[in-house]
Amino acid sequence: MLQQTINKSIGCSGVGVHSGKVVKLTLHPASEDTGIVFHIHGEDGVKVITPTPQIVTATQLATVLGVGNTSAATVEHLLAAIRGMEIDNIRIEIQGGEVPIMDGSAASFIFLLKDAGLRKQSRPRTVKRIKKEINFERDGKRICAKPHNGFSIDYTIDFAHPLIGVQKMSVEVTPETFATDIAKARTFGFFREVEYLRSKKLALGGSLENAIVLDDYNVLNEDGLRFPDEFVRHKILDFIGDMVMLGAPLEGHFEVYCSGHALNNQFLRAIDENADIYLESVTLEEPAAVAVPEVAASAAPAVA
Repeated sequence: MLQQTINKSIGCSGVGVHSGKVVKLTLHPASEDTGIVFHIHGEDGVKVITPTPQIVTATQLATVLGVGNTSAATVEHLLAAIRGMEIDNIRIEIQGGEVPIMDGSAASFIFLLKDAGLRKQSRPRTVKRIKKEINFERDGKRICAKPHNGFSIDYTIDFAHPLIGVQKMSVEVTPETFATDIAKARTFGFFREVEYLRSKKLALGGSLENAIVLDDYNVLNEDGLRFPDEFVRHKILDFIGDMVMLGAPLEGHFEVYCSGHALNNQFLRAIDENADIYLESVTLEEPAAVAVPEVAASAAPAVA
């Protein structure tokens, strides 16, 4: 299986969900073995950041990457789209310190990436695959990872809200399943938390245009939900994006219970720091062509 990048540069602008300001995103093709690289414009110029679990500097409400005084927030939806579409090499340019929230899902990023087009490259893809089962648990939240040739997720959430409660979903992540089942699921939050978050200068750009908002009983968005279980689908989207931190696509079967950005990052740090125990690098070769045997003329069926 060959590596992929995008065909051309493409970009967009939109509101940053935390700052409430207009921010700009541009995506560029990258050469083989580059991986995913951020070019972040800040007060100190442009900083180049390659995602690793150790440079995640904050996980409250979103995943934030940072080095020194330079950071990029809310990267998980974009990274989920890149992983979901099996893009290996890409340069991500950010102006404004955040990835635009768009509609709160990954759908806009899928649209951008498809508009840019995908291009096969000359070198095979290498993945990091779980090679030994690990059960990682903190405060009743859990991630269990097992060996698996692919990226499979069984996810359970449990919220004390009449419209959420316990929701479960299982998915084998492929470009097709990501685009149809996961990408359109939006982030969500509770109206009672809005005032507190804004007092902490968080979610200043949050609105009914880019999130599902719930009061104690109902969804406040006029258009309602895109899926009856949109909440667990979005948690899977977040999980996919948060797993894009190891320098290569992560493969395995993941059973996840009530995780969030913080536990996702703690899990990645644990397996990365013990990579000799839990991870193996696997090069995915192109499937061999199946030879079609020739049929001798004498063996051909007679035609009446």
